Amino acid sequence: MTRSVRQQSRSLLGGDVALSSRREFPATVERILDSLPRAGIQVSRVTTFGSMATVTRTDGTRYAQVRAVTPAYPFYGVIETAPAGRWRDLHRGRNALVDPSLLIALDAGVGDSLSLGFTRFAIIGTILSVPGDPGITAALGPRVFIPAQFVEETGLLGMGSRAEFDALLRLPEGRNVAGFVKQLRQRLDSASVRAQTVEQTERNLTEAIRDLGRFLGLVGLVALLLGGVGVASAIHAYVVEKRDTAAILRCLGASGKQVMAIYVMEAAAMGLVGAAAGVIAGVFIQFVLPRAIGDFIPVDVRLRLEPAAIAAGFGVGVLVAILFAIRPLLALRRVSPLQTLRQDASPVAARRLWRDPAQLAAVIVLALSVVGVAIARTGSWKDGSAMAAGLAGAVGILWGSAALLAYVARRVLRERWPFVVRQGIANLYRPANQTRPVMLSLGFGAFLLSTLYLVQTNLLRRLQLSSDATQANLVLFDIQEDQISGVDSLVRASGFPILQRVPVVPMRIAAVNGTATADLTRNRPTWALRREYRSSYRDTLMTSEKLVAGRWFDAAAPVRADSIFEISVDKGIAEDLRLGIGDRIRWDVQGVQVESRISSLREVNFARFEPNFFVIFEPGALEQAPQSFVILTSAANPATRTQLQRASVDRYPNVTSIDLSLIQTTVRGILARVAVAVRFMALFSLATGVLVMLGAVSASRRQRIREGVLLKTLGATRAQIRKIMFAEYAALGVLGSATGMLLSIAGAWAVMRFAFKAPFAVTVVPLLAIAAGMMLLTVAIGVLSGRHIFAEPPMKALREV
Repeated sequence: MTRSVRQQSRSLLGGDVALSSRREFPATVERILDSLPRAGIQVSRVTTFGSMATVTRTDGTRYAQVRAVTPAYPFYGVIETAPAGRWRDLHRGRNALVDPSLLIALDAGVGDSLSLGFTRFAIIGTILSVPGDPGITAALGPRVFIPAQFVEETGLLGMGSRAEFDALLRLPEGRNVAGFVKQLRQRLDSASVRAQTVEQTERNLTEAIRDLGRFLGLVGLVALLLGGVGVASAIHAYVVEKRDTAAILRCLGASGKQVMAIYVMEAAAMGLVGAAAGVIAGVFIQFVLPRAIGDFIPVDVRLRLEPAAIAAGFGVGVLVAILFAIRPLLALRRVSPLQTLRQDASPVAARRLWRDPAQLAAVIVLALSVVGVAIARTGSWKDGSAMAAGLAGAVGILWGSAALLAYVARRVLRERWPFVVRQGIANLYRPANQTRPVMLSLGFGAFLLSTLYLVQTNLLRRLQLSSDATQANLVLFDIQEDQISGVDSLVRASGFPILQRVPVVPMRIAAVNGTATADLTRNRPTWALRREYRSSYRDTLMTSEKLVAGRWFDAAAPVRADSIFEISVDKGIAEDLRLGIGDRIRWDVQGVQVESRISSLREVNFARFEPNFFVIFEPGALEQAPQSFVILTSAANPATRTQLQRASVDRYPNVTSIDLSLIQTTVRGILARVAVAVRFMALFSLATGVLVMLGAVSASRRQRIREGVLLKTLGATRAQIRKIMFAEYAALGVLGSATGMLLSIAGAWAVMRFAFKAPFAVTVVPLLAIAAGMMLLTVAIGVLSGRHIFAEPPMKALREV
């Protein structure tokens, strides 16, 4: 995707430079644009605004995103239409090209007449693709392209209308784009006009897909580490099973190192097979994933195999298999030839780490490799090292917890407990017990899986919409002051309630704490200082807001005409502006200077389908300012909502209405698709985690069978043996999953805080469900692994005693 962005960056922007403003370009900027053709620089214009689109024949009405363009648009890229070639015909009259979804919604077709405001346009075709514009944007409002020369006729751009004005520039070949923008920067900033280059577009889009890359990197790292733990557990179980074969090889003259080398080659062969399967799966996902999210990205992703990436993935897979297998295989060096005669002649038990240089070296190499992989996956030395340190800390805590479990089990055991419970708990500290490796595998798997779940949940929460917002399902906006009473009467006459009537006042920041905006842009973000604010005034907090600092307005306090008005500011904007309680802002409200003082800060949930504002003024501050209005109403019947929309368009063509129920349904559908894509990737780690638990439990399978057969020989029943195994695995499962769960909270917080720079919240109930599920799965696997006990003859176990 990054390569596609780089290759198509010019098409994404539509030119070499884009100038943008939320109001018409001032005279100073217009003079600049008029002078550019003399320097060989081509200019095209795009004006984007929302409007109600009505098809005359069917009388159908729908909110649409109108884009009025000049003939030169776009300079780069091709706009595809059906029938083909209709883009060239757009400027040959009052013509329109529309999204296919608009024709479906309004039961219209090519050749029908489309009304926008006071002007009718002939629909000459449909839009198939627009460079830099993902098709999913049409879901929120179908696109309608019209010639820019007819915008004024529509009468849709009045005071308070929301519109975006863009000028695209194409520079002569070889002209320095950055130098050109630098020459204009001061004049553009003073006019509150944004300038964006191809390089900035490429950088912004690359950053926009960084979260996806980070999450996929986290999924890959988790799957890789879980796979490594699974390999270690499986190899340990394999070593236990093959120690008799290793003893025979020693009898035939093989040295301990040669025996170990044989099994290292076997592990490498298995790693080669596993890595090859992983590469095949990765290539498949590479071709499937971009198709699944194609509607959400503004580029045409061009897929091709990357031999270097495939080789790296294959090499890492084999390396991880060998590195995690080495330490369990080191035990084969100590297998004695006497093992062929006595089963306990050479138990495969690891020495103390610091007493075995080979084991110590293997651990060090493994740790350094994990650090290297973490740095490579995160793309940051700092983040990768921190993640590796966190993983090392988690392993240390799990290892310590296992040791503590064995210690506590020995001390708390009581004679009055039932035999099966005492025997099961005693298994945790018996000679050659597997408490630490099993606990480490289970706990580490629980830690990684729970961390992944928490990160996934917090990432998806950032995209979710609130469903408990106002009951309004129809919003009418861009209502002018002389129209508000008429629109109000129209809504009431239709039998609908007025749930909210919200004034909207456009304004810009003129000064902060007495310092003019132009003098502040060097040290503060231009966006927050230069943007146009659409503010409002009221005396109550909305359900989508929470006061986090200061005090709300005092409704009883008298307000003077020359007062410094109190305002409540969104916490995020205040942080961007580096302002707090008591700071002063002077506003330019349509040429009138208005002084204000911040009296409170709010947290605003902008995902709610209701009017929300960065800045709220106290009552009495803006009532006389030029303003427009928004009305929210509710109608249960979709047909009656449509009738009101048609009546509004007939009487007030400039007033735009949106059926919020359609938007909510569309957006939730989009977010559901995103969630499915994210959870699909997380399933790989979940599947790997289950395999790790299987391997961890299987590692001690032989010991369990031996003990079970001995108990059976001594008279234990099947039910007693199952209860003993249940008690042991329940203790391991409870402590392992609980420790992993607690560690995952700290791990997920660190990932969200430092990698994604996002807030973190714990979902307790699902997390407990995951821990309980893993504990039950551990018990089930452990108990089921003992089903072979009853098929083993007692003499086989007695020979090993």
